[in-house]
Amino acid sequence: MQKIIGRYSVIAEFERLYSSGKPEFVAVYGRRRVGKTYLIRELFAGRMAFHHTGLSNLDKEYKLVLASQLMNFDSSLRRYGYQPKGVSSWMQAFDCLIDLLKEKIDTDPGKRLVVFIDELPWMDTPRSQFVSALEHFWNGWGAGQPQLMLIVCGSATSWIADNLIHNHGGLHGRLTAQIKLHPFTLAECEEYYKENGITLDRYSQLKLYMTIGGIPYYMSFVRKGKSLEQNTEMLFSSHDAKLQDELSQLFRSLFTNHEDCLAIARLLATRRTGFTRKEIATEAGVTYGGGLTKTLKILEESDFIQSYTYYGTPQKETRYRLVDFFTIYWISVIENGKSHKSLASWFGFAFETLCWYHIIEIKNALGIKSVATEQFTWRAEANDEHPGAQIDLIIRRADRTLNICEIKFYDSEYIIDKDDDLRFRNRIGLYHKLTKCRETILPTIITTYGLTPNQYSNYIQNTITMDDLFVRLLDRPNA
Repeated sequence: MQKIIGRYSVIAEFERLYSSGKPEFVAVYGRRRVGKTYLIRELFAGRMAFHHTGLSNLDKEYKLVLASQLMNFDSSLRRYGYQPKGVSSWMQAFDCLIDLLKEKIDTDPGKRLVVFIDELPWMDTPRSQFVSALEHFWNGWGAGQPQLMLIVCGSATSWIADNLIHNHGGLHGRLTAQIKLHPFTLAECEEYYKENGITLDRYSQLKLYMTIGGIPYYMSFVRKGKSLEQNTEMLFSSHDAKLQDELSQLFRSLFTNHEDCLAIARLLATRRTGFTRKEIATEAGVTYGGGLTKTLKILEESDFIQSYTYYGTPQKETRYRLVDFFTIYWISVIENGKSHKSLASWFGFAFETLCWYHIIEIKNALGIKSVATEQFTWRAEANDEHPGAQIDLIIRRADRTLNICEIKFYDSEYIIDKDDDLRFRNRIGLYHKLTKCRETILPTIITTYGLTPNQYSNYIQNTITMDDLFVRLLDRPNA
């Protein structure tokens, strides 16, 4: 088995399920390229009774697609020693799988049977009755087999949610566990680079994270002996760039309405504060109504966008912002032809998204990791009484304290000058006035290398640096 970076809590959960002595039906899901297949293959190497991967489903002719999927399943059965007489339906295919597993039970009655079916959503072609056949396999046989551990996996998160997690038919409540795999944190990325002999200082790793995120597949193309700029050019800009077709392939493989999804992503990339549903419908050209609601839900479940509301605004003013780093970088930089040297302000915006993703590490640095909190953005529109203001991160704590955070991406220690000090004080003052806040407010700055002490820096109560964001937290979800 190759070394698995991070994922300690996930591995522990898998091993618990493996040793449970009960039938287990586990759904694993998460963004494409996040490492789901690699993790399961490596963790259960030498322990699988059956492994099958569905074929990419981009063909519109369903009869051809169904025949290809069944032929592929037939091939997997033969690879594991079963010789079917021909598989013409999913019901028959799963019956053949039952026969194969029965043979293995007869041979070794006490052995755990790990069955891994990868890219499950691709196998569910139109009118194929795949879900009914899966229901037949589990309810009619699998759920009564204490040796069986069925692991199903897919990048189409919405399919997993609709057909397994929130199924209202025969598979309702049948999952015994569901595991969502998230992108690597900065700490896990650093461990990956060290394991592969790649030398990059933390500032360079930070900038690389803001271009490809913590996606192991993209990280696998980073080469040792090359600088950040050289690696970025190799990934995105050279004539044979490794990721030159990735955006279109990514959306086409995940979303049936990939054109609408891309249109929404391109719109959201233009404004870091995001858009409302009504604005998205108008400016992205997507029909307003249930279809848009479903599309936004799919994008959010797949970790491409995030919904939020400004603190103090009604729920109907929910906004959506793009949070997938690769998609943000591709649309904002590559499609717009920006050079890497002209990205100072863009990296400042991306750093805010990075801080939101590492909020647990920020809480740890503040010494409040175990304190109940809520995080939000606040905005006051300008009017005749005040010029308006926006605060990108406020951490409200159960100990009646607020950390109001200023986020600055800088290539050296940050120096607060008179204008910065006045601007930060005015924002906090306006927040205090308009919200009638009664909690203790701690002005906090999150920056790369910390602050240079001067006459204005004493106003700042807490300073978080990029080193704090690289701290390994073993109790972090997916850690």
